[in-house]
This record gives sequence, C-alpha cells and structure tokens, in this order.
Amino acid sequence: MVMYILRRLAIMVPVLVGVTIVVFSILHLIPGNPAQILLRAGNPTPQQIRNLDRQLGLDGSLPSQYLRYVGQLIRGNLGYSYVSERTVASLILSQLPYTLTLTVAALAVALLLGIPLGAVAGTRPGGAADRVATGIAVLATAVPYFWLAILLILLFAVVMHLLPALGVGSPEAIILPAVSLGVGFAAVIVRLLRNNLIEIYQEPFMLVARSKGLSETRLLVSHAMRNAIASTVTIVGLQFGYLLAGAVTTEVIFGRPGLGSLLVSSIQEKDIPTVQGIVLLVAVTYLMVNLAVDIIHGLLDPRVRRTASS
Repeated sequence: MVMYILRRLAIMVPVLVGVTIVVFSILHLIPGNPAQILLRAGNPTPQQIRNLDRQLGLDGSLPSQYLRYVGQLIRGNLGYSYVSERTVASLILSQLPYTLTLTVAALAVALLLGIPLGAVAGTRPGGAADRVATGIAVLATAVPYFWLAILLILLFAVVMHLLPALGVGSPEAIILPAVSLGVGFAAVIVRLLRNNLIEIYQEPFMLVARSKGLSETRLLVSHAMRNAIASTVTIVGLQFGYLLAGAVTTEVIFGRPGLGSLLVSSIQEKDIPTVQGIVLLVAVTYLMVNLAVDIIHGLLDPRVRRTASS
C-alpha cells in the first residue's frame, strides 16, 4: 500500500508544477506593467512602480521570477492584495468556510438523492421504478445547475415564499444553493450505481448468495452495495472538484459570500494576486481530493493496488 501511495504522489508532482506555471503566468498574460496594475488604485509614481518591481522580483528573468514565486508558495505566502491591503491567504481563509459549507451540503444532497434512486433502479432494471429514476437522472444531467438555481429561486423564494433567495442570514439559506448544485451530481451517482448493480447481480457469487436463501435486502446491503460502492467513491471524489468549482458560480447567483464572490470581485478590480491564490487553491484541492480517493479506492479494492504496482 505504501508503494501505491508513493506512485500516486509521484504522478501528482508534474501536475502540481504545471498548475503553478499556469497560475504564475496569469500576472504576465494581462496587458501592461504588472506592478503598475497592482498599484493602480493609488495612482502610483514611476519610482513607486520601480520599487515594487524590485520588491516582487519583477525586474528579473521569468525563470527567476517563477522560482521566487514557488519559494513563496512553499513558505505559505500566497501574495499580497494591494486592493484590499491584506494578505491573499487571510482573504481566502475568511471566505473559504462559506464555500466549503456549500460544497459539503451539495455533496450531501447528491448522496441522499443519488444512492437510494440508484439502488432502486439497479435492483429492478426495466421496471417502473427504474424508468422513473433513470428519467429523473437524465433530466437532471441535461439541466445546467445555474439555470436550475434561477428556477428554484423563482419557485420557492419569489412565488411560494418558502425559502430565502439570497445571503446566509438563516440556516434555510443553504437549501436552494445546495439543491441546485447537488442535483446534477446526484444524477451521475444514479446512473453509475444502477449500471454497477446490474452487472454485480449477474455475477456468480450473487447467484450463490441468493441460492442460500438470503433476503433481497441482505443481498443488496451485504453483497451488491459493498462491491458497487468502490467505483462510486471514485466518482464522488472526482466530482468533488467540480462541486467546488460549481460553488463559485452558485455563490454569485445566490448572493452568498465565499470564494466565488471573492473571485468575481477580484477579477473586476484586477486584483491579480487574489485571483492567483483562489485558482491555485481550487486546483490543489482538486488534486488532493483525487489523491485521497485513489487511496480509499485502493483500500476498498485490492485489485487496484495490484494493477498499479505491476
């Protein structure tokens, strides 16, 4: 298992290098002098621009600037926002809990909807329940989450006045954003779990277990779900990154604080260090979640470890 984890870590290294190069390039891809853009709010003088160039190492070559940037990242320094006059790390930490709360809530919605519907569809393929669950999954996949968010606001906030549409003023304010973001992921779980269960129910060991007189409930819980859950865990991990990125857009629609609102305002104000920090955080989080999923998948299914080690 240790070798399996080390292999996964080795695969992550070039990806992380590529991510840092892309994020570093953001500052240099925008037109104009980077130092002048960072100081634009204060109408800087040429001397102030030259001082900032030296302070940030922008007067050196691109390779030296990149190495300086990576060195700062290793020390936990994400840069300084000259717009907010705060460190980027403090800005992100102040907004990160809101985004994580929304992401976890959307994941909970996806699991609560996806696993039961997928189990019902997979145990009764071709039946009425399967057709209903599959139809719901196809419809949920086709509907963009931001369009669903607008529909939910119109129905439950504007027309029925049941739930708040904007902000984080009450615990109920998380419901509409979480549902709009989690429904599409639930559809993915339904389709994957259904297909896995159909295949597993045709395996010889399931026929043997049924011949022993086990109930359908015990067959599902003790045998079928146990084998189907490994690939489902993989999809959950892969989709977590998409949920995190989707939360950025959802926060803007529902007027919630979080990394999404911070990112939009930073782009509008050309606060490039903050944009770099948010993009880097989302990318690294996605990579770390995928690493955790690979490890969990390896623990659940020894065949994965043997394949990776061969």
